[in-house]
Amino acid sequence: MDVRATARFVRISPTKVRDLCRAIQGKSVEEALRITEFNKRKGAFVLGKTLKSAIANAENNAELSVEDLYVKKAVVDGGPIIRRYQPAARGSAKPIQKKTSHISITLTDVKPSRAKRRAA
Repeated sequence: MDVRATARFVRISPTKVRDLCRAIQGKSVEEALRITEFNKRKGAFVLGKTLKSAIANAENNAELSVEDLYVKKAVVDGGPIIRRYQPAARGSAKPIQKKTSHISITLTDVKPSRAKRRAA
């Protein structure tokens, strides 16, 4: 059974979180929590909060055991960009883009297979 959790409109650039999402995909929940808790980056903190929310959804809504859960999919999509301008030299203005992210984590109780199919 698949269980999802989503954090929307997070005030961090999607590129700063994507490499951590790739690091936790296919791992057990305990190992993914360890990766997010011992990383200093802001993206790890936000990803950890979303992962804990998905775990709580699995325990309370689907009655699944935490020991049997794996991260099936972790995706970061870009959200809306807040556009601001900063004054620059000679009366001009520089655009500033404040990017946001939508983080989605899907957990499953079936162990994902590591074998990749080769194209023949």
